[in-house]
Amino acid sequence: MIKEGSTVTFHFSLHADDEFIESSKGNDPLKYVHGQGQLLPELEKQLEGMTAEDEKKVSLAPEQGYGPHLAEAVRELPLESFADPSALNQGDVVSGQSEQGEFKAIVAEVGEEGITLDFNHPLAGKSLVFDIQVVEVS
Repeated sequence: MIKEGSTVTFHFSLHADDEFIESSKGNDPLKYVHGQGQLLPELEKQLEGMTAEDEKKVSLAPEQGYGPHLAEAVRELPLESFADPSALNQGDVVSGQSEQGEFKAIVAEVGEEGITLDFNHPLAGKSLVFDIQVVEVS
């Protein structure tokens, strides 16, 4: 039974706002230690008490997943902030270094004078649905 300190192996499929995101089925299952904050807190809470072979559908509101999509996390930066702005396209993921440390962002828009980056998590603001199948609990 899944409890604090259990090593849990499970398969999952994830949908966000009814759009398929990813699945472990056909690949290696995910493995984590319960209670160490390796999963979203509400997902981990929903897995507690499950045993090997159990299946469950877990629905998480945006606030229980990656939080709301924050408008203030979308910012336009001047073209000269980028090594090769002409190589960037909407939807690209960029990474870099700022005064706050390393970051990743999604290119939201490429304009003539600047590039708009979205620093929100890609699943922020989305309702998540996990289909879980526990493989092993030790």
